[in-house]
Amino acid sequence: MKKTIVALGAALVLSLAFLGCSSTKELQEPEIITLDWLKSLPHEVLKQRDTDGDGINDYDEIFVYGTDPLNPDTDGDGISDYDEIYVYGTDPLNPDTDGDGLTDYEEIFVYGTDPLNPDTDGDGLSDYDEIHVYRTNPLEEDTDGDGLSDYEEIYVHGTDPNNPDTDGDGFTDGQEIAMGTDPLDPNDPAVIRELATVNFDFDRSNVDAQAARLLAENVDKLRNAPNYTIRVEAFTDHIGGDQYNLRLSVRRANAVADFYRNNGISSDRMTVAGLGKDPNPCMQEDIGGRGCRENRRATTIPINPYRYTPVFD
Repeated sequence: MKKTIVALGAALVLSLAFLGCSSTKELQEPEIITLDWLKSLPHEVLKQRDTDGDGINDYDEIFVYGTDPLNPDTDGDGISDYDEIYVYGTDPLNPDTDGDGLTDYEEIFVYGTDPLNPDTDGDGLSDYDEIHVYRTNPLEEDTDGDGLSDYEEIYVHGTDPNNPDTDGDGFTDGQEIAMGTDPLDPNDPAVIRELATVNFDFDRSNVDAQAARLLAENVDKLRNAPNYTIRVEAFTDHIGGDQYNLRLSVRRANAVADFYRNNGISSDRMTVAGLGKDPNPCMQEDIGGRGCRENRRATTIPINPYRYTPVFD
């Protein structure tokens, strides 16, 4: 009996020694760690290891997320597996989670777009196309602020999503669509930017040759823009009495209006006013001290007929 107990004790010691040697050998790291070697380790050991130092233990990388425990950035997009999973919610196995053509890194750190949404601003254009094809802002539905979305400009109206007034006629593309005019035609609607001002000789109200040439140009513009009405305002310079100058300014305004009527512009398109002395100071006296020609003037003010007022640079 005593011999049997001694024999059993010896066997137990040998077994423990063997197991100890075997365990030590099993856990000893090889010179080059491989995925197969990691998979051979007990799960509890893997849960305590973070071989690539990315903040995720080897067990979770292998059996939960399917990432590479030997590479802190499995998909090579510039974002660690930890940040993809726990910070940004992106796919650590796919460098372009939303499939829009931009890497997750580019979306987060370069363009500020949503790596989980291929169309961050929801305008119907992918973030990639906005950045690399159309040069529009992927964070703004309406890059140029004209009232039309970038998608509408490109695919519906053919206008420039980076220019609020594609045809340069003073109306935004959105205003033109609202008015039913063509945002690609600078002559639709017909716009009068300004009409020429004419000047008069001292104490005269007749339209001289120089004034006639300028008024003829105004007539052409008015014929091409029949929706416009005008207001003719005439002034004198500072020489003379107020009442005389008021009457003189009326004669000058009527002379300009008569020129328009004689050249086909209807009276119902005009209002006429003589306003006496020009309130603006004289910047350059006439030679000989006979007043100020630049103040002896008649202006023709075009009245915008449209729903919106055109704005020019």
